[in-house]
Amino acid sequence: MANESHDISPVFRIDVGQNASETPVSTRQSEQHSELTALLQQLVVGQDRQNELLEEVVEQMGATQRQRAHELNSWKEANPILAKRCRAAAESLSKVQTEFLHNVTCEVNDQAESMVDSEFVMNEFVDRFGPRLAHLNGVLQLLSQLSANNPVNPR
Repeated sequence: MANESHDISPVFRIDVGQNASETPVSTRQSEQHSELTALLQQLVVGQDRQNELLEEVVEQMGATQRQRAHELNSWKEANPILAKRCRAAAESLSKVQTEFLHNVTCEVNDQAESMVDSEFVMNEFVDRFGPRLAHLNGVLQLLSQLSANNPVNPR
């Protein structure tokens, strides 16, 4: 039996010598730090590129707005009487919109439970008031833009 124990390899083997394939802890930490530094540098480069793109978007949007403001001011200068009429119409239509909104809110308050319980009542309400409200808002917005008292100064 003594000879048989020599044929069995040990289950656990502890090597106290340093293997050439193993790197010291400080070298591994150094490699991890350099990898982390490289990743952070890539993040910074990506962030810089993103900032550049955002600046381009802002510049493009600003240019579009300045062009629109210039065109609107030119139109107002070419049509001063019409601009004043648009202002008066916007003020009158604003009163109409206020009354319309009053009617809409009364209708909502009166039929709130019915709208919750019945899809038909809700659809009827939307069909009745939705398109008129959307178109009224669009016309009022257009008249307000064409008649703005303070012209926008393009850069």
